[in-house]
Amino acid sequence: MTASQTNMKNINDMPLTWRHIYIVAVASLGQLIGTAVATVAGVIIPMMNILAHPELSTFMQGLIGCIDLIGIAIGSVIFGSLSDKYGYLFFFRFCPALILAASLVALFIPNVAVLTIALFFVGLGIGGEYSLDSGYVSELMPVKYRALMVGVTKTASALGNIIAAALCFWVIMDTRNAADWHLLMWIVAAIAALMLILRIKFYESPKWLLDHGKTAEAEKAVQDFLGKDVMIPAQAPQPETTAKKSEPQSNDSDSDNFFSFIIKNGKRVILSGIPWACEGLGVYGIGVFLPILVMALGLEHFTPGEAEILHVASSVEITLYISCIMLPGFILGLWLINKKKSITAIQSVGFWLCAATLVLLLLSYHFHWNKWISIGAFMGFELFLNMGPHLITYVLPPKIYPVETRGRGVGIAAAIGKIGAVLGVFFIPVLLKAGGATLVLIVSIAVMAIGAIVTNIYGRLVKN
Repeated sequence: MTASQTNMKNINDMPLTWRHIYIVAVASLGQLIGTAVATVAGVIIPMMNILAHPELSTFMQGLIGCIDLIGIAIGSVIFGSLSDKYGYLFFFRFCPALILAASLVALFIPNVAVLTIALFFVGLGIGGEYSLDSGYVSELMPVKYRALMVGVTKTASALGNIIAAALCFWVIMDTRNAADWHLLMWIVAAIAALMLILRIKFYESPKWLLDHGKTAEAEKAVQDFLGKDVMIPAQAPQPETTAKKSEPQSNDSDSDNFFSFIIKNGKRVILSGIPWACEGLGVYGIGVFLPILVMALGLEHFTPGEAEILHVASSVEITLYISCIMLPGFILGLWLINKKKSITAIQSVGFWLCAATLVLLLLSYHFHWNKWISIGAFMGFELFLNMGPHLITYVLPPKIYPVETRGRGVGIAAAIGKIGAVLGVFFIPVLLKAGGATLVLIVSIAVMAIGAIVTNIYGRLVKN
């Protein structure tokens, strides 16, 4: 299509339509299910503790909490690389199918070992989601709204926490039986099924098609996504790029050699990966064990003599209150992005404010202040975490990588982030056992400060 077709809308500067909103909604379910799984795992662990599983040691608690994150780290790299090579669409459908199958296995075979293995495969699917959904959104949105809508996609992770916490509380209060922990996997299975159904009628990435010399197919995909009156800019499919893509790629290609990619894009990898690893401690380390931390800090409502499962229910209720502040945090971050504020500045300030609220929480716990001060500090932490690091670490990678290596770049960033999250989740029970809530908070404060420092240094070096 050419610019001379004046009745056609340019994909880059067309107005935002309901079709764009639908694309964002479908893509954002990957973010929603990622945090929903973490929340479900965090509730299952104390329910299992009530049953006194002999194998549920500190090690097993950490493993159950982080095994899906290990899967995410692996899946984001694997599916990110495969999608760069073979296209986005197949994996965009395969990932929710994998999550659905694994969650159903855990649901119908309530066993600690089976749950652990199932959560790993759930994580593989979520890892693929993290390397694909931002790519779809960033390439199909008008330029004016691109960063904002990528951020909106990430906002769905807050809904994942809220929805999962509310449903977990409802299941616990309905069954009042810790042995029914496996029923919580219905939450994961239902979300995965919805994702799969909505993606049956979806299309291949237009920019991936362009990058592989399939201009006609790219034009059709854009029209399928956005309407028959939408065109791709004439300058998008470069002849030389098409020629290169039609030939076997050399060994020096970023997409062929993992290590050469890391070396060539070192600053991008550090800026997009290390802060993501730091925020992973907050989102997943603290997030997964939030009900247990609420108990450790003595914040839950509990009457002595009540059944232990009600103790868990009370901590989940407080977790739900804290989770509700995540969405306003994302909204605040999106407002700052829409105001054209520097995304690295938003990330850095967010990290510093997270550290400050954790200091307040530590002081409140140490000096036995009113528990609502502690809950308020926890809410402040979640507000600033989601306003800055949690939102921006997702927005930044697709913004700094070119389309031909975006899947791999985003995948590597997500993998580094999940490695940090895995370490955070795995060691939270160890830290709790070694030094209680005090040690957890001190380590978390240090990690938030590291995230801010790395963002300050490399945010100036990488054009974003």
